[in-house]
Amino acid sequence: MTCMQGLIVATLVISSAACASTMAGVQKDTEKAVENTAAGVETMDVKAALIADGRVDASAINVDTSASTKTVLLKGSVPTEEQRRVAEAIARDEADGYTINNQLTVVPR
Repeated sequence: MTCMQGLIVATLVISSAACASTMAGVQKDTEKAVENTAAGVETMDVKAALIADGRVDASAINVDTSASTKTVLLKGSVPTEEQRRVAEAIARDEADGYTINNQLTVVPR
């Protein structure tokens, strides 16, 4: 094998390793984007369910969802303890497979 052939072989080996590494990165980025999209859908579904339910004043409720921990976070306030419990139950029903972190506070209006 000549020096030039050895250089070509080495370049091909390095290029194929870099390509495999790049493909793994693209796959990981795609998986992360899918997770984040699913979390965004959960956020919208939970917020829509809270708004649609007549038992809860959802105007001061903020819903955030973490894809990495599969957690729905309820923040903000509601006028009664009963609404706080109902909001958590709605979130739990809507976000199947997610943990609900209820940080809602009761602020009578």
